[in-house]
Amino acid sequence: MGGELKYEIAQNAYIKLVLHALKHKASSVNAVLLGRVAPGNDDVIEITDSVPLFHSHIGLLPQLEISLILIEEYYAAKGFGVVGYFHANERFDDFELSGVAKNIGDHISRYFPQAPILLLDNKKLASLEKSKDRSPVMQLYAKDASKNWKHVGSGGGYLLTTKEPSANVVLLDYISTEKWQDVVDFDDHLDDITKDWLNPELFN
Repeated sequence: MGGELKYEIAQNAYIKLVLHALKHKASSVNAVLLGRVAPGNDDVIEITDSVPLFHSHIGLLPQLEISLILIEEYYAAKGFGVVGYFHANERFDDFELSGVAKNIGDHISRYFPQAPILLLDNKKLASLEKSKDRSPVMQLYAKDASKNWKHVGSGGGYLLTTKEPSANVVLLDYISTEKWQDVVDFDDHLDDITKDWLNPELFN
């Protein structure tokens, strides 16, 4: 590994994560990040897609394992794997990484050691319209040398960026049209299997 480890998240993957959290504001939600190490550059992790997991019973292992098997199977055929984890806390002002988030992050990092945890920053999201900030509305957590999850700001050897600079502009547009109502997660799919966790229609 050279200098900085950069996580580059594609616009649709990024927006899907935020919309899922907005759909279930009163509960914790989580998702997995799909992608790969950038071809020819070990210092860049490309996050190409995301799959919303749960908004209730968030820490239940059987459901998590079923969903991860299905997700891994589908994306492996496309050349991608699970490369990280996303979590949004129940409370607006809660910026702590919960035990559940750490456990799932640990599970994923066993198979993909560079896996980050992205935690939704509600305050940053709420002020987005005024701030016009281009950086992701998420906090980046990575494992330190002693294998503990640590919040890493920019300049700490890690960087989280959106692949498309205008991702937040597009996100705000989707928020204004209440696009979050269309997001399907694994909870929805397990309740009604006609609901597709791949969200193929979401950005059409």
